[in-house]
Amino acid sequence: MKTKVFYTILFLCISAQASASKGELLFKEYCWGCHHETSMAFGPSFKQIANMRNSGEIISHIVDPKNTYKQLGYSRSVMPEFKNFSQEELQNLSDFIQSFKD
Repeated sequence: MKTKVFYTILFLCISAQASASKGELLFKEYCWGCHHETSMAFGPSFKQIANMRNSGEIISHIVDPKNTYKQLGYSRSVMPEFKNFSQEELQNLSDFIQSFKD
């Protein structure tokens, strides 16, 4: 029984790491110009976002920032919408962002 629990936890950790790694690739391609991991750039850092938002809020803002910025407490939004991401890519990116949570 302990072995099954161990392997289940190990599998979940590896899966989460793989998801975050895929998210890091998306970050480098699409997000890095405006967001950095832990410091303010043009947009807030991923650390700041992770500490303020859940996965659903992060994904919603990536897909439709013009309709979510007020709900999230921003006074304006210049972030472009990224409707070309698959659901898996959005989750991977959200997982990467949330990996910076305190």
